[in-house]
Amino acid sequence: MASANDPTLRSWIDIPPTSDFPIQNLPFGIFETDERGARVGVAIGGYVLDLYAVSQWGFFDDLDLQGQQPKVFRRRSLNAFIRLGRPAWRAVRERVSELLRHDNAVLQSPEVMRDCLVRQTDVQLLCPVKPRQFVRFASRLASNTPTPTDETSPTPTGSYAPAGSLVASDTRMRRPTRTYLLDAEDTLRGPVQCLDFEVQLGFVGGQATDLGTTLSVEQVEETLFGLTLVLGWYAHDLCRGSAPAPLLDRSFGSTLSPWVVLLDALEPFRVAGALQLPEPEPHLRQNGQHHVAVQLEVALQPADGPETVVATPTTRSLYWSIGQQLAYLTSSGTPLQAGDLYTSGTVADGSLYDLTANGTQPLVLNDTTMRIFLETDDNVRLCGYCEQEGVRLGFGEVTGVVS
Repeated sequence: MASANDPTLRSWIDIPPTSDFPIQNLPFGIFETDERGARVGVAIGGYVLDLYAVSQWGFFDDLDLQGQQPKVFRRRSLNAFIRLGRPAWRAVRERVSELLRHDNAVLQSPEVMRDCLVRQTDVQLLCPVKPRQFVRFASRLASNTPTPTDETSPTPTGSYAPAGSLVASDTRMRRPTRTYLLDAEDTLRGPVQCLDFEVQLGFVGGQATDLGTTLSVEQVEETLFGLTLVLGWYAHDLCRGSAPAPLLDRSFGSTLSPWVVLLDALEPFRVAGALQLPEPEPHLRQNGQHHVAVQLEVALQPADGPETVVATPTTRSLYWSIGQQLAYLTSSGTPLQAGDLYTSGTVADGSLYDLTANGTQPLVLNDTTMRIFLETDDNVRLCGYCEQEGVRLGFGEVTGVVS
């Protein structure tokens, strides 16, 4: 286990036990304030540690960051930092862990603290990455007793999505439009009525590969930077009775969590996946703990009503591991890029369509109103965490409001 994952570590910052961001986590993201501009930060308790300021104080001087500091920490995305490679990510996380430990006072002088620590309530969190490729995988749901008829393909499936459709948390999501047939001759353009959310686990690429390169499941995991949460948006009425539907039903927007948790931090929370039948193709077969157990929570709040927690799904419901999905993508020689984003597929009970039995049983909220699909000004909130040996490690929140 990496020393930064030691469950006995404590920080000199007061961190509640229910916080998503203990010293064992240290996820990376991009934040900005009016005074500082956009910078790379690490979440710790209720604060953001400004890595550009930390670098200016010289705390990274002995690390091999390829001569890119401090400018690599003054960017509007993590892409430049990710391109430094795994040794650099690990070195920075380990140094940050050292600086924040309860017995290290170097950051605790008033001047250094003022430069390096900012309250999360005082910053704006941006999209952490700017991918060139955004791939949405589909993942059938895991079962303890699968049968060959449950899954007809021994490989994952997925589709490319517009990278420009990714938006930061708290962004209002515009309801797309569609053509409605009024009669044999007349049509009308109007907003879709069957808008839904989809809860997905995101994984961020950490290494570029050349065109024609294929990677095994084990090799793929070595290329990954970390995991995040993605709140997808899905218009059911754009996939009915229209040939180009798959191009439209999910392409209009996805909301990305502001924090990316390194795979190193998630090592203690690895679990084995479900039995896979039929057996995957040979290059996709794996043994051991290739899944990460993330407990999720989805809440819905109407414009004038209280919030209702509508689901508490888990990533244990996913059939394919992230390694299998990405290994399948590279099996044709598809090149990868650092900072690219991939999503796992929707988890069980991770959409209103699931929660309402395919739209047949309306969901009753705390204010007694009902939902089959989202209404204007509904606020959807997604959060998730891993927990083991008294350590709770979270991903923060990602929210979106329907326009």
